[in-house]
Amino acid sequence: MTNLLQPEPLQRAALAGHEHLGGTSGGTAELPGLRKLIKESWQRSARFKANPDNAAAPLAFDWDELEDYRRQHPLAAIMPVIDKLLVQPSHDSGLLVAVGDEVGRLLWVDGDPALQRRAEGMMFVPGADWSEASVGTSAPGTALALGRGIQIAGAEHYQRAVHPWSCTAVPFHDPDSGAVLGVVDITGTATAVAPHTLSLVEATVAAAQAQLRVERLQHAAELARKPARRRSPAAAGRQDQGAKEGSLYRNSLQLLGRDQALLSLGGRTVSLSARHSEILALLSMHPDGLTAEELSSLLYPGEGSTMTLRAEMVRLRKVVEQLSPDAVPGSRPYRLPVDLVPDTGQVLSCLQRGAHRIALEIYRGAVLPRSEAPGIVELRNRVSSLLREAVLTDGSAESLLKYAALPEASDDVGIRRAALRLLPPRSPKRAAVVADLERLEAELGA
Repeated sequence: MTNLLQPEPLQRAALAGHEHLGGTSGGTAELPGLRKLIKESWQRSARFKANPDNAAAPLAFDWDELEDYRRQHPLAAIMPVIDKLLVQPSHDSGLLVAVGDEVGRLLWVDGDPALQRRAEGMMFVPGADWSEASVGTSAPGTALALGRGIQIAGAEHYQRAVHPWSCTAVPFHDPDSGAVLGVVDITGTATAVAPHTLSLVEATVAAAQAQLRVERLQHAAELARKPARRRSPAAAGRQDQGAKEGSLYRNSLQLLGRDQALLSLGGRTVSLSARHSEILALLSMHPDGLTAEELSSLLYPGEGSTMTLRAEMVRLRKVVEQLSPDAVPGSRPYRLPVDLVPDTGQVLSCLQRGAHRIALEIYRGAVLPRSEAPGIVELRNRVSSLLREAVLTDGSAESLLKYAALPEASDDVGIRRAALRLLPPRSPKRAAVVADLERLEAELGA
């Protein structure tokens, strides 16, 4: 084959590597000749207990669940762009185009009809889970794990049933918050990993991100032209936001590395006061709501005042109403009537499924670092400690060094020692790590 990813030596090394895997998901210690990203992905796949002999991916949704989920998903709004730039050309080129969510579940699969029928044999179909945790190394799951575009050829796939296939995938990032919303994939034979294919998918994703941003701005302008009105309590439920609104954006709250959170609602963003940042962070963690007493105890050190809280809530409601009247917090209990996705929740979700690289990309620093609210302090410590533990346990040298650059890790000897153990003997990065360790050890010794 002429493709750069499928020369005989690379494919022979991958096939030989599968002999080490045997019939289970172990045996990844000796994998000579594999590309570094493939070897690391196989090792993650083994830790996830993925089975290379499984013939098909598992289904995560039945059809009714899938229809409802993808209708509400933010990527539904950009499918016309994907269709025009990738799907329509793929019908005559022997390729499949797949779009998945942020955890690797395929939502749409289209393209060459004959290839679609073949792909059904390995369950490369809408509703199937193609995350690394489920199927091991594949372009959709591994692109999400790494947080960047990648190409996987033939026997580099962890599951042997996928060896006849090759694929290219690129994560899709929210144009406002930067959070990962999903992944766009091209699957087929050797042409699916041709050098120009990655550039094509990256350009398509960039165009779709720009289109999503334009649609949000247009939608926000339409809302601004309408007279503001408060919806009835019955109409303010989570499930009553409307399919179009839900498909354009996810309301988000950025808390990481900020003293004042950024709140995005209806395509509009505002910087909150420190206290309002704390209140919305706590309410986003408790979708069923909190009583005034419960919220006060999480918000104020010592004895909190519910009267003070009520005054803050009046001010917060006015701020939120300017962005989206439908999102004004309710009372008795205090509760958000819309889904609000905090970046902390995205980090914790990534860590839960073993995607520490994506978590590290999203993580921009400690949660509201100056806040002394008990609930925020607990959240800050939990997110930080879980991320550190994941990077120490499964992180590459690059991940460890990226974590070491965070303000909270400026004095972290353990992280630097772990990075030093993984860095190659001749790596130019070793000198800086050694110098850091010597400085820290001298300070600790003093």
